[in-house]
Amino acid sequence: MKLTAKGRYAVMAMTDLAAQGAGALIPLSDIAARQKISLSFLEQLFRQIRRAGLIESQRGAKGGYRLEQAAADISLDQIILAVDEPIKTHGCTPEARHGCTGSSERCLTHDLWGALESHIGAFMSSVTLADVVAGRVTPSIVLDMEAAE
Repeated sequence: MKLTAKGRYAVMAMTDLAAQGAGALIPLSDIAARQKISLSFLEQLFRQIRRAGLIESQRGAKGGYRLEQAAADISLDQIILAVDEPIKTHGCTPEARHGCTGSSERCLTHDLWGALESHIGAFMSSVTLADVVAGRVTPSIVLDMEAAE
């Protein structure tokens, strides 16, 4: 499974932004300092996140960033996809000529990794920024999801 620093930092920064309160304009330098993320890296991430319509920005001395929607309406998968970071557990892609084994055959664990990818996707789409800020994401949430199935 691969979730890169890009995806993790995007979620961390967006959670920080959500924690500052609705409508508040937050300078990116403040988020970078609190989360210990390089400001230039954060600028790149927020450019992508803004293009995805999840945040808006305002320039100037009193400028900054704020959420475009309520924190309860922004799921973690939206953030990760905004920075072009699909969570991938497979060693192959559907459009590849060769499967995970390097031939046209799939490996024995191909369906296992596909199922894991589906579970991760469902989890990430079910958790919002508001859930993270409120501390409603705990290991038991996974067990609750499995019990509901």
